[in-house]
Amino acid sequence: MDSVDRDILFQLRKDGRLTNVELAKRVGLTPPPCLRRVKRLEDAGVIRGYRAQIDPAALARGFEVIVAVEISINDLQTVEEFETAIASYEEVVEFHRLFGRPDYFVRVAVTDQEVFETFLTGKLMGLRAVARVDSHLIMKKIKTDD
Repeated sequence: MDSVDRDILFQLRKDGRLTNVELAKRVGLTPPPCLRRVKRLEDAGVIRGYRAQIDPAALARGFEVIVAVEISINDLQTVEEFETAIASYEEVVEFHRLFGRPDYFVRVAVTDQEVFETFLTGKLMGLRAVARVDSHLIMKKIKTDD
């Protein structure tokens, strides 16, 4: 991967809907070699796909909370059940297993505090593996890839 490939990735990260002609212009190539490079990056798995960026507030999901979760039961079956359950919840927009404590970070996007409380008490805290949860309301997004 050279500087042109990195520039292609930078441009596509900013705007994944760029036409090949516009992308080529921005990175200083003609369209055919630019398209070949993009195809090579896709084939190599560097570019995994393209997606729309959705404004959570436009979908009434502007209330975002990061939840730190510690689990008390660590056998493989329980961990898999816990991860499957959390990943299936519509309110969960991001989910990470961590090294050390806490065991997980879960980013939740809902309408408001009341809906979050219902999610927290009705779904998350009801899972048998959960030992502790700490909720952190997002004040401001400073940098994000989504």
